Amino acid sequence: MSAVTLPDAQPRNWAVTANQVVYWFGRHWLVAATALWALYTGLPWLAPVLMKLGLTGAGNLIYTVYSTQCHQLPQRSFFLFGSKPMYSLAEIQAAWQRTNDPAILRQFNGNALMGWKVAWSDRMVSMYTSILAGGLIYGLFRRRLHSLPLWGYILFALPMGLDGATHLISDLAGIGQGFRDSNAWLVALTGGALPNWFYAGDALGSFNEWMRLLTGVLFGLGTVWLAYPYLEQAFGDLTAAIETKFQRAGRRL
Repeated sequence: MSAVTLPDAQPRNWAVTANQVVYWFGRHWLVAATALWALYTGLPWLAPVLMKLGLTGAGNLIYTVYSTQCHQLPQRSFFLFGSKPMYSLAEIQAAWQRTNDPAILRQFNGNALMGWKVAWSDRMVSMYTSILAGGLIYGLFRRRLHSLPLWGYILFALPMGLDGATHLISDLAGIGQGFRDSNAWLVALTGGALPNWFYAGDALGSFNEWMRLLTGVLFGLGTVWLAYPYLEQAFGDLTAAIETKFQRAGRRL
């Protein structure tokens, strides 16, 4: 007499397990994506912590990995465990080398006196942190928020494109020597009504630093607003298809 295998007692196979894994991720994609993004965004901040603790091998590994994604220029980066959160180009040059070569400047990660830089520039920090924050905000309004139209996303991304492009063009004249370093055009536009430190350089609170932060935030939030509703719909369709497949096969998820 042969044994009868009930639907619920069917042996697992790789296809069933894979579908269940995909189904779980589809139901919890926002939590999973936020956790992974928090790790990705947090590691650059871990680098200076590791350097401070004397774990220089691990800290330098993070600097090396993230250097593939960012220029890591120290005068445009935040520092931890030092006397200032940011340093001017002149201060970096005095501590490192008297050079305007970005390939050499980016190699300066910090020291015991000045602290250690975050492994991302301030623009990258604002851009990627705003994506993380935008994902958390989206979780509160996901049922009511529709995807940002493409023209709207362009409006969110355009300021960062303009700011980044003008920084790039300005740096072609030499780090610290271009029109975005002095911002003489802004001095003329505002009649020099603001303090000198606001116009020139990349210091914390300067015009250049504010523009990198604000445009990065706009880009990050716009990216979430554009992409996450589409992801929500795509994962919803995927989980519904898997549910239908399992119901027809007499299986339970």
